[in-house]
Amino acid sequence: MASDYALPGSVNVSRHTSFWENNHDGTNSIPSQLLSGGSEIWIFIIVTLTASVLLCFSRSKTNDTLKGPWGFPILGSFPFLTHYPEMTLDYWARKYGPLYSLRLGNQIFAIVSDPSIAKDLFVTNGAVFSDRKEMFVKSQTVFAGRGVTATPYNDRWRKHRRIANIWLCQKAVDSYTKTLDFEATDMIKALYMDSKGGACHINPQTYAGRCSLNNMLTITFGFRTDSIHHPMVKEALRLSREFMNTTGPMSNLIDFVPLLQKLPTPLKLRGQALHRDLVATYGGLIKDVQRKLLAGVAVDDCLAKTMIELKEEEELDDVDMAILASAFMIGGVETTASIMQWFSALIPAYPEVQKRAQEELDRVVGRHRLPTVEDEENLPYCHAIIKEVERCHNPFWLGTPHVASEDFVYEGKLISKGTVVVLNTWTMHHDKKRWSNPDNPSEFNPDRYIDDPTLSSTSANLSDPFARDHWMFGAGRRICPGMMVAEREIWLTIARMLWAFEMIQIPEKPIDLKEYDGLSGRSPVPFEIQLKPRFEGVEKVLQL
Repeated sequence: MASDYALPGSVNVSRHTSFWENNHDGTNSIPSQLLSGGSEIWIFIIVTLTASVLLCFSRSKTNDTLKGPWGFPILGSFPFLTHYPEMTLDYWARKYGPLYSLRLGNQIFAIVSDPSIAKDLFVTNGAVFSDRKEMFVKSQTVFAGRGVTATPYNDRWRKHRRIANIWLCQKAVDSYTKTLDFEATDMIKALYMDSKGGACHINPQTYAGRCSLNNMLTITFGFRTDSIHHPMVKEALRLSREFMNTTGPMSNLIDFVPLLQKLPTPLKLRGQALHRDLVATYGGLIKDVQRKLLAGVAVDDCLAKTMIELKEEEELDDVDMAILASAFMIGGVETTASIMQWFSALIPAYPEVQKRAQEELDRVVGRHRLPTVEDEENLPYCHAIIKEVERCHNPFWLGTPHVASEDFVYEGKLISKGTVVVLNTWTMHHDKKRWSNPDNPSEFNPDRYIDDPTLSSTSANLSDPFARDHWMFGAGRRICPGMMVAEREIWLTIARMLWAFEMIQIPEKPIDLKEYDGLSGRSPVPFEIQLKPRFEGVEKVLQL
């Protein structure tokens, strides 16, 4: 089993194989991983001491017809999902099938690991599976019952989604493509300058983060940062990373043990602090826009301006606006920046892929200008590289959980009302039946997509779910509303990095592609590469 996953572009499972093989059914002792951090120790002690009080929660209504691991009393399967949960879920999918159940605390989960089941539940039966579980940390604490990604399927969600769509629809995306274009070029310029034209090693992660941040700052607040040293870059990226490290769909026992929600656990305190910081930071920027409008100062069109203008009509309060802006900033920054970072970490290990992409760019675009949005349809290999990065390194292996709003019988199996339904994209993206041609699904190979010219936003609507490119953006009525923005931004940055630089591994600084940072969203651990300009004319085209 270990050898199947100890490959470039995959999580390092070899160091944890014995844990999965010996403990995946919850029949042995609690694994040491559960006790690896102070907060886990503290939570486990609390749970153990109060087991008699909480026992009733372990007897909650369960889905008897869906098979799955038994887990521990009170904790359920939580101890086996604290590290590399996608790999544990994949193991169980192969044992129990593409639709199985597990319990965390008092909550039953149904795990979906098959495209056809995903479509049947989230698309065909979207009326039943479009609700959200109000997770204690993410939904109730950090987002205070708001936020377009975390709100239950109700009037508040519809209101927030309606406002969000003003800035995420096709017409809106077309209107600010010039912003995405500018920021992609600005990122390439900054990388060129700060690496001294390839003379210095560089970590491109903060540059990717700032690029995504500037796009969302412009769309949301009408302003941008001027360098990676701007204080907003550090603070906004900190907020996004803290969100990703506190809101994993299966990483917080406090979400599923109600008594812990009454206690001042470290995670609860972090969630409360994050809420305050989001409101202070992004709510503060909204107030800046409001002050300008009241003073008669011209303000560029942006989400904040739209919310202020619609405040009375849509009955928005200050927290509504701050959290909707926060959802834009976190969702818009984390996904795109993570894909750009995984590309930058991954591509130096595949010089033959780089060479083929750059030959295509020279042939189609030439060396006298940068690739544009309009070039994508004529650059199938570059297009395929992006899809393959997204398949191999989806930042969100566990899609944002849906919840069944009523009892539902699927192929004779009951999914009870209140069951949290999670899309297990790791297994779907590494299915040997789908991805073994031309090689092992854990191998990075853009040729898998060479005959797929579709955008992901188009592919998500294909009638055949097995023909869909990947599931990074989710499915159904709650599919990521910003995927058109993300696609365009990712294309411009990656195509231009391939056009401008030869990305080279540094022998004494190996890149770890097997580890990652984050519980909800995944990014590479810090790394450095050499960015060597591909030809003498790069500086001239960049106008440096």
